[in-house]
Amino acid sequence: MSRQIVTSSDINRTDFASEKENQTSIVADLKSLFKIPVLIANAVPVFAGFWLAIYFTGASFSANFDIFLLTIIGSTLVMAGALVINNWYDVDIDTVMDRTKSRPTVTGNISLRTVLWIGMAASVIGLLMLAFTTLEAVIYAFIGWFTYVFLYTMWSKRKYTLNTVIGSVSGAVTPLIGWAALEPASHIVPIVLALIIFIWQMPHTFAIAIRKYDEYKAANVAMLPVVYGMEITKRQMVIYIACLLPLPFYLFSLGTAFIVIATLLNIGYLALAISGLFSRDTVKWADKMFMVSVNYLMIIFVAAIVVTLPWFG
Repeated sequence: MSRQIVTSSDINRTDFASEKENQTSIVADLKSLFKIPVLIANAVPVFAGFWLAIYFTGASFSANFDIFLLTIIGSTLVMAGALVINNWYDVDIDTVMDRTKSRPTVTGNISLRTVLWIGMAASVIGLLMLAFTTLEAVIYAFIGWFTYVFLYTMWSKRKYTLNTVIGSVSGAVTPLIGWAALEPASHIVPIVLALIIFIWQMPHTFAIAIRKYDEYKAANVAMLPVVYGMEITKRQMVIYIACLLPLPFYLFSLGTAFIVIATLLNIGYLALAISGLFSRDTVKWADKMFMVSVNYLMIIFVAAIVVTLPWFG
């Protein structure tokens, strides 16, 4: 009979592998808890709002770098806090839906009490950081936080199909926060950018709801396709995207290049939405709509930044 000899180096390797696996698991849990892709998607409009305020007021970015750090970190913490509290409150829904079953609130890797404290702490610290910029930036951030946490998560999400419209307010305030950290956000540019996000949010969320129809239905979440069906959802997506068409022309101060890029995006987005009215494979079409919508918003805001760089043109 052969005997397996376990050396100290074998034990050390096992311990190292176990420690590395635990660290990987913790990182994955935190990424899921804070919804990192959503945070990044919301941080870009904040940066764009701040950058465009610099551009239109003729201020110096380097001279306001401390304000920029307070704005971007503070707003990100506020948004992170809202997202974490959403995870805490929605644990019963997340348990049912396949795409959210791996969240630490469901697996128990992080206790619900701890999650709530993390969410509240991030929210308060973020608002305090923004308080060192302007009161207007704090107000916009709080409006976004309150809308997402109370009006969307705790009130409308489970009861009304208008939950999507209500939740869209929280995303729409992001460019206003960035701009207001420097100057009052009464300028046409941040207002129109906020409108773009607000309107975009509907077809984007509807595409997700169609893709995850069975999961939302099982969780009894009042999403439009679950309550009223696919066809009315498709028609509403067309209407909302059509509403995006005129908005780039209000941003003429960003130049012709931006208007052309945004208009071409809108036309392509609308054409794809209209094709869904005749599509037999609704889920496959919704997958395309989701991918286009994700890239749409990023391109719009990156373009707004690029066309105002000193070397552009």
